[in-house]
Amino acid sequence: MPQDHPPSFTIRPATPADIPALVALINSAFAIETFFDGTRTNPGQLAAMLEKGTILVLESNAPPGQLLASVYTELRGNHGYLGQLAVASAYQGSGLARRLVMAAEESFRIQGCDAIDITVLSLRPELPPIYRRYGYFESGTEPFHPHAPLASGQECHC
Repeated sequence: MPQDHPPSFTIRPATPADIPALVALINSAFAIETFFDGTRTNPGQLAAMLEKGTILVLESNAPPGQLLASVYTELRGNHGYLGQLAVASAYQGSGLARRLVMAAEESFRIQGCDAIDITVLSLRPELPPIYRRYGYFESGTEPFHPHAPLASGQECHC
């Protein structure tokens, strides 16, 4: 159930010290993805992501330090890339995802990006309408190279 009012928060880049809390947040938010064998992420994957890009975290000010949402961002030439958008289940539907995406978009604007790419898995048909409300649109399909094996019998593309 979403909170009535989003909490007061700060958006900042994640640090390696945030990895344990990020693993818990992301795996909890993506628990719906039962088509994977295993969890969505782990400390090694997140450490590698921090080497390549930035994970923005939306952190509660009261209580301080609680991670409520995160999104991976990466500069790819003149395009930005957003991925692995996660919101704590208690705050899903409260507008925190949109606030975090807006912060990422502003960061990409400052860096001179002229477009932002996202990847949505075909096994998550509820997501494209959400991203359309954010102003994104489908531009094609591509193969999916999973980080973890798909459950038996599952097929997926991006």
